Amino acid sequence: MARLTRAQREWRPGMPRKRRSVRVQFASIVLLTEAFVAFFATLAVFGLKGRDLGSGLVLGLGLGLVVVLVLACAVVRRPWGMGLGWVLQLVLIALGFVEPMMFVVGVLMALAWWYAIRTGARLDRENVQRDRAQTEWERAHPDEGGHEPGGEAATQ
Repeated sequence: MARLTRAQREWRPGMPRKRRSVRVQFASIVLLTEAFVAFFATLAVFGLKGRDLGSGLVLGLGLGLVVVLVLACAVVRRPWGMGLGWVLQLVLIALGFVEPMMFVVGVLMALAWWYAIRTGARLDRENVQRDRAQTEWERAHPDEGGHEPGGEAATQ
């Protein structure tokens, strides 16, 4: 049987779940999309310039970048994870020196990264405000919390 995580061991009925960060989710989605972009860019560079640059070097570095992009999804929630994401954006743009079209693709992906971080942070702030307002309302209206079995249908 699989081991339980700490959160699973400490969970008790009625405990509210901690809300996941939208910024982290958006950042992970963009990084995973960039991993696919890097994979296909690796194949393109391998096909176009593999003999000139060395096929082993192209495939090794390209697939290494794909692995780093995927693994960056796991650390994006840490304080230095966002910095790593920005460094990876610069690496993706710098691939334009190997294949010039990657300048365009890299800049577009960096814009998607910026938008995901900005929008995710805004949504996280809104969620904190919404949770705070919900908690205040539940304190002020303990009878109307909606947690009773039957809910609204029982009152009608």
